[in-house]
Amino acid sequence: MNVIVFSKRHGRARQIELGRPLALTVTIAAVLAVLSGVLFAGVQLGRNGAVNDPGQQVVEWGAKLEEQRAQVLATRRELQDRLDALAGRVGQMNAHVIRLDALGRRLTDMAKLDKGEFDFESEPAVGGPEGVVEGAVAAAPELTAMLDDLANQIKDRERQLAVLESLISTRNLSRQIVPGGRPVTQGWISSYFGHRADPFTGRSAFHRGIDFAGPAGAEVVAVASGVVTYSKERFGYGRVVEINHGNGYVTRYAHNQRVLVQLGDTVQKGQAVALIGSTGRSTGPHLHFEVLKQGRAVDPMSFVKR
Repeated sequence: MNVIVFSKRHGRARQIELGRPLALTVTIAAVLAVLSGVLFAGVQLGRNGAVNDPGQQVVEWGAKLEEQRAQVLATRRELQDRLDALAGRVGQMNAHVIRLDALGRRLTDMAKLDKGEFDFESEPAVGGPEGVVEGAVAAAPELTAMLDDLANQIKDRERQLAVLESLISTRNLSRQIVPGGRPVTQGWISSYFGHRADPFTGRSAFHRGIDFAGPAGAEVVAVASGVVTYSKERFGYGRVVEINHGNGYVTRYAHNQRVLVQLGDTVQKGQAVALIGSTGRSTGPHLHFEVLKQGRAVDPMSFVKR
């Protein structure tokens, strides 16, 4: 086999003679190269044909639809979870509103307010010149912000009402610890506060309390809540009970037949603390009642009139 090779550099042709084995090898290599090219072209054409196959496209579209359907279901579940969370928040806020209404009604009763002026049974009247924006729809983030703002307002109102309740309770406590009312269940006033003739000497003397004449053994009651700071004999007073009510107020109950409380006892307003007697410097069964403010005796009559 002869192979002719042309050379541009030298401008002449050169003939090469190949032996039979070498010629066979070159021929086989050329054939394989041609077959490889044909095979490669066939593969490429096959791929292009597969892409353009309608059945394959239907399968791919079906897969995409399933994927989109799964995304829709996931979005729907997420939206439902958010709605459930909002419903839970609304339920909690409704419970807070019920508590606030109950607290408001109780405060109204405690403060003895006019229910028509401060009514928790009906919706409050509101209004304003704002116009409705057509087509306006509250978006989910806006709705969440509105709920947050409403929850903060409810908490603020709850704190305010709690403070109001505390103030009213403090006011009621103050009423309990300030002396007021009659210190006896039976009897009448036999001597007032101020200058009078001493019942033993007849001379002018200053009487620092009010005397309540009554039957021996009748109950003597505390005119305010407090703590017993004295419960025994004292010169001139006989068997005496003293109660400290705080805020500088002390009440004294003297000439008792018997005392019913001990030092350190806590007593409530209206509680029996002694029995009317005639111990000490006394002319008969009666209660000598004193009110001291900051250690100074004041006229008990203003407190008794309460």
